[in-house]
Amino acid sequence: MTSLVHPTPFTGDDYAARMVRVVHDAVAVGLDGVLVTPGPDLVWLAGYRPTAITERLTILVLCPDRQPAMVVPALERPDAESAEGTAAVSLVEWADGTDPYQVAGALLDPAGRYGISDSAWAMHLLGLQRQLPRSSYVALTDGMPMLRAVKDAAELARLTAAGAAADSVYEQIVQASFAGRREREVAAELAGLLRRFGHEQVDFTVVGSGPNGANPHHEAGDRVIERGDTVVLDFGGLMFGYGSDTSRTVAVGEPTPHVREVHEIVRRAQQAAVDQVRPGVSCQQIDRVARSVISDAGYGDKFIHRTGHGIGVTTHEPPYIVEGEEQLLVPGMCFSIEPGIYLAGRFGVRIEDIVTVTDDGGRRLNNTSHDLRVVD
Repeated sequence: MTSLVHPTPFTGDDYAARMVRVVHDAVAVGLDGVLVTPGPDLVWLAGYRPTAITERLTILVLCPDRQPAMVVPALERPDAESAEGTAAVSLVEWADGTDPYQVAGALLDPAGRYGISDSAWAMHLLGLQRQLPRSSYVALTDGMPMLRAVKDAAELARLTAAGAAADSVYEQIVQASFAGRREREVAAELAGLLRRFGHEQVDFTVVGSGPNGANPHHEAGDRVIERGDTVVLDFGGLMFGYGSDTSRTVAVGEPTPHVREVHEIVRRAQQAAVDQVRPGVSCQQIDRVARSVISDAGYGDKFIHRTGHGIGVTTHEPPYIVEGEEQLLVPGMCFSIEPGIYLAGRFGVRIEDIVTVTDDGGRRLNNTSHDLRVVD
């Protein structure tokens, strides 16, 4: 394996620009500010990931006409100060034995309406509401679903590298024998390969063999893979802080005509959906296109999940490619396209790529073959 080329780190200016953009977008949707607690939003906005997320309140406050401020426990201030994105942030500490909600409340409009991270603990939200009973809050996924959806060039470079690494993992795993091995053994090999090819975090390694492939989120278990099985492989994680996620279905030994037929239907559905990607098309339209191919082939009720999900600093985030999502695609969005057919008690098939929206269409970040691969 060649050595990894690490991307240029995000700078304080990069994080500051994100904060400015978020405040602008918050005002545009009628919010008085954005409150960001530890989790992916805080990593993206400030480059700060507390060593341990505990009951102590940490919250980034972004409001118009005010310098960004972050309320932090006094004992964690040194860690916060070392984060690249907090250079432009005023740190406001609180000590054990004092009321952190009083400290945070002083930075807020008592009757303000705020977007707050989905990952905020209930105890923190309720604490703010007790301190400011006239304030109101909306989850950022509901109030600002596009918060992290549009990636800049540096983010796209990271996602592209993660996708290429996942492709290398697939090309490596199909060289191995499947027959006679337990699903969990193959899953462990996938996890090891993800790390070998540069991932710092493995989020999932789905290995669904035979009838287990009909469960889209099957947890790899002790079932021994047999010749004649199809095996759904779905794996991904974080590389340089950004996600990968790809699925392919392989056949152990020569597949039956029925398996080939179902696989081809899913391949056509996935290709049709990818071909539909371009600015101005709605998320739900991508779902409709994939679903129509499968429905027209008589398997509509066997496609039991949405067509896709966004990806970035987490492997699942908005936008969601599903009926009812009217958000229009814009350049820089990145999401999965992963139709599937699941025949209970028999087998399943899924094909998944990450796709980014370009100025005039879409570009796959996964580029391994979509043909049904036959493995030993």
